[in-house]
Amino acid sequence: MTKNIAIVGAGFSGAVIANQLAAAGHKVTIFESRPHIAGNCHSERDAETGVMVHVYGPHIFHTDNERAWEFVNRYAEFKPYVNRVKAITNKQVFTLPINLLTINQFFGKTLRPKEAQEFLAELGDKTIEDPQTFEDQALRFVGRELYEAFFKTYTVKQWGLQPSELPASILKRLPVRFNYDDNYFNHKYQGMPAEGYTALVENILKVDNVTVHLNTRFDPAQKSEYDHVFYSGPIDAWFGHVEGRLPYRTLDFEMFRDTGDYQGNAVVNYCDDEQPYTRITEHKHFSPWEQHEGTVLYKEFSRQCGEDDIPYYPIRMARDKEQLERYVKLAQNEPNVTFVGRLGTYRYLDMDVTINEALITSDKFLETANGNGKMPAFVIDPLA
Repeated sequence: MTKNIAIVGAGFSGAVIANQLAAAGHKVTIFESRPHIAGNCHSERDAETGVMVHVYGPHIFHTDNERAWEFVNRYAEFKPYVNRVKAITNKQVFTLPINLLTINQFFGKTLRPKEAQEFLAELGDKTIEDPQTFEDQALRFVGRELYEAFFKTYTVKQWGLQPSELPASILKRLPVRFNYDDNYFNHKYQGMPAEGYTALVENILKVDNVTVHLNTRFDPAQKSEYDHVFYSGPIDAWFGHVEGRLPYRTLDFEMFRDTGDYQGNAVVNYCDDEQPYTRITEHKHFSPWEQHEGTVLYKEFSRQCGEDDIPYYPIRMARDKEQLERYVKLAQNEPNVTFVGRLGTYRYLDMDVTINEALITSDKFLETANGNGKMPAFVIDPLA
């Protein structure tokens, strides 16, 4: 039986769910508050230089998930792209993630892999047996000098918190390599859509039975007009912030142009406090198969998200989890609404995870639409 579906948000979560449900014959209406599709992945060509700009900051597709990779390649040509990040600290340029070159350059040595492992083990603080904080984790595994050069100040600029206030789990995502591999990601598939992410999302939405309304907010009171709603906006906003606002970090970008090659790399991190920004991104390097004389760059600043700002990173401190638990309980009592994506589940999600979860959510809905059970508020547990 055909269902009348509303989807709030035209980012990857909403677009993938719309694609799958419309292809199965359901009628889908998407409500997007911004003037464009693709959410924070939105890309567009700079009118002055022709450079493809990642409007809300760089997005690099990387995954080991076969289903997500196969899905995006159905709707766009992906070009090979390897993210190689440079970092400036102590007035020198280093390679990230920390690898054998970084270690040897930083300490003025010529260590082999085994020697570097032993060297870092000696630098690590062995009195910290069970690291609980970001700072503990760094001091235990890389020692004070590397921690202060690459992590301490950068973390304060990025999160607005001292590393001693952040959980150790954040640093567990940052690898240390004892070889010269400077590929920032360690995934089987890595690439960029040749014509940008907005073109990819546009192709995903080219399905019969899908209607997209831009510049249009969805009021929760409208849900009675639909058989089911998929909501990818902030979970606290759906409930009018009755339990308070969940905390996010937001980003400000200072855009500037130049000619030729400004910094020689797509991403350069600024790890000390000589500059207030966390990094400079040069967008033409994200499309190395294109040639442009001009260049477009973003200086990136992180700060606490205000009421009118775009939320980027959920902070998810222990105290936030208690607040989130209250919203999850409200959501579980909200009939015919499923909360999806980074904002709907208050979790930091890479693009491939977002796409895979949207596919799983679609599978679940199609199963329940055929009479097999009830569609839950969350297909992926946001508290897990």
